[in-house]
Amino acid sequence: MTNTTDWKAALNSEKDFKDFITDYFQKHEELTGNYENSSYYEYYTVRLDSRDGLIITLTTGLNTTGNTGMSPIPFKDVEKLSIEQFRQLILHKKFADMHTSLADVFKTVAGVPDAVNE
Repeated sequence: MTNTTDWKAALNSEKDFKDFITDYFQKHEELTGNYENSSYYEYYTVRLDSRDGLIITLTTGLNTTGNTGMSPIPFKDVEKLSIEQFRQLILHKKFADMHTSLADVFKTVAGVPDAVNE
């Protein structure tokens, strides 16, 4: 993963942040992550599209318990936002841990529980 301080320094400039994100996704096809507990799961994928900007795909569902043999159908949501919209979201969030990684930021912006406090 790219150095934690690199993306934080790039936040100060729209151009620097766009260059950083573009460079990041040239080196990494996509960023994936997940969160799961005994009753709930969430998987996300972030990729960069030259036309639509950042595309965040979030799949959520319930883990089945018991012997019913039936599992609920997962819910899939796709969000599109520009790199600048993403930068603004980050600027308006509070990241208490100075060692937060870019992956943690994506998880927090996507609303994954306890993303920063893991």
